[in-house]
Amino acid sequence: MKQKTVTFGEIMMRLTPERYLRFTQADRLEAVFGGGEANVAVSLAQFGMDAVFVTKLPEHELGQAAVNYLRGQGVDTRYILRGDGRLGLYYLERGAAQRPGKVIYDRKDSAFALSEWEEYDWEAILEGAGWLHVTGITPALSPQTERMTESLLKLAKEKGITVSFDPNYRQKLWSLEKAKAVTERLLPYVDVCLTGLQGNAVLGIADAAPEETAKRLVSRYGFSHVALTMRQSRSASDNGWSAMLYQDGRAYYSRQYEMHLVDRVGGGDAFAAGLIYGLQNGFDGQHAIEFAAAAGCLKHTVEGDANQITAEEAEALAAGSGDGRVQR
Repeated sequence: MKQKTVTFGEIMMRLTPERYLRFTQADRLEAVFGGGEANVAVSLAQFGMDAVFVTKLPEHELGQAAVNYLRGQGVDTRYILRGDGRLGLYYLERGAAQRPGKVIYDRKDSAFALSEWEEYDWEAILEGAGWLHVTGITPALSPQTERMTESLLKLAKEKGITVSFDPNYRQKLWSLEKAKAVTERLLPYVDVCLTGLQGNAVLGIADAAPEETAKRLVSRYGFSHVALTMRQSRSASDNGWSAMLYQDGRAYYSRQYEMHLVDRVGGGDAFAAGLIYGLQNGFDGQHAIEFAAAAGCLKHTVEGDANQITAEEAEALAAGSGDGRVQR
């Protein structure tokens, strides 16, 4: 039976001014759905994988719209709870050139943040699962989600399920000190650590080179794999992008991409999905990191939170087909 990947977190409605208008200029907002773990599930489904997203949504039409979106992307939504509470929101102002993008969160006391461990049928959710993915955003949302994240990682570890974790620090959700303390408790249950500049700060290794960072993390926590994204922000419109995978005592580096950004949000989630896909399909280290980096790169060309590319498109870019010519 095909193993499934489970992701656990919050899906929100994202509201964005048209084009590159500022919040103070906008008289209308574009609505899409997104959120770290949901984005990973969508990407995996686009790659043809069995992806399950677990959350709680309000019992009204907007909650149903979020479920419909996920179903339309091929994500398994059977374990999504419905009930009282609100739908989390976030507002995104796109950056351009030297003006950075901005995010405003409006997600306090959402249905998911107030949900409890006992509401979910964890035995059914994890039955047949080969992989669990969670980010550091989830435990940051409430005391309940903090406890649930730790309990879920422990349970997955007991069941022999591979656990990947992206620290994904958000300073608007909690302090660096709190993030470090909670993450320290979670990491002993993690097999695959995916991180970048912000995640490295949470992990306490913000000043080391990529390979040295990975070696320290493996030595400290016993991870089977460490993957790092390396972004060079030339401006809000143009970034450099590459990645490294450390496994079995060896570092593998992807090619370097120079990207002109269409949508900055979700690049790390697309990278995570690409790496999960590669490792689940038995790619060697170089192939896995090239595929993941290409998937993350392509996400920056796609509007919305989640990647909308196929595995074949990621493979083509990883193999060097990046001139952007029209395919006829």
